[in-house]
Amino acid sequence: MRILLTNDDGIYAEGLCALYRCLSLDHEVIVVAPEAERSAVGHAITLSVPLRVRTVRRGREFRGYAVNGTPADCVKLAFYELVGPVDLVISGINRGANVGINVLYSGTVSAATEAAILGMPALAVSLDAYRQESYCFAAYFVSVLVDQVFHWSLPFPFCLNVNIPHLPPQQIKGIKFTRQGTNRLRERFERRLDPHGNVYYWQCGEEFMEEDPETDVIALKQGYISITPLHHDLTHSEILTRLESIKISY
Repeated sequence: MRILLTNDDGIYAEGLCALYRCLSLDHEVIVVAPEAERSAVGHAITLSVPLRVRTVRRGREFRGYAVNGTPADCVKLAFYELVGPVDLVISGINRGANVGINVLYSGTVSAATEAAILGMPALAVSLDAYRQESYCFAAYFVSVLVDQVFHWSLPFPFCLNVNIPHLPPQQIKGIKFTRQGTNRLRERFERRLDPHGNVYYWQCGEEFMEEDPETDVIALKQGYISITPLHHDLTHSEILTRLESIKISY
């Protein structure tokens, strides 16, 4: 297949490199990714400054395009200018999980949903680790998923959010198809002073308040690979149904 790789950790991130090494054995793989880390930018796109693209090589080998924009920018630019339509877009492997309400903040997930908006199936892939990451099993699992997912007869174009526990493969309990957790986060901010006496704040921790066992948050916490189908339609259907019976006078 022809596969586009992108991410939000930057074109030199080890998770993306691991995917490239694994998938390029059997597929044509093109990389279009941010030139530097763009984590937690959500679905932002760049409008006020020009997008600049440079080629990245390893030795004499062309490895991809680095873009001075967001993950969503990368997918748009790849689709319209650099690459054209592809068979599959994969965003990742992200350093750190993207589950629950964090899906809304994630540049990794937003690149995948942008692909679906443009009519291309996509996977967003994250590893639940921030230190001493080993992407070997995660990259292997993605290669297995790529070989199987098109046989599942999913509505097209699909977008799947995949989160992999940072465990030895033999300790992973299995795979769960899950819903996105929607409970809010419990967050903390540390108040500090800069050398000039000005107050600033640093986000220093968050905790999921999710308890529903059918969600991505709990599945990942329990040691399962979580696969969640996502869609960019944010309409609250239940409220819309109620609103349709309301008469507004003006």
